[in-house]
Amino acid sequence: MRKLSDDLLIESYFKARELNLSSDFILLIETEIHRRSLTHKIKATS
Repeated sequence: MRKLSDDLLIESYFKARELNLSSDFILLIETEIHRRSLTHKIKATS
């Protein structure tokens, strides 16, 4: 996860939700989003 760019991480989050992937996988992405302080990007567009 750390090698993904911020934009790709956010895009992956939305795609994972769109495809209804595993909640554990989505939680991993969310954890990384919080670690990078990007939470505002998923709240602003969701």
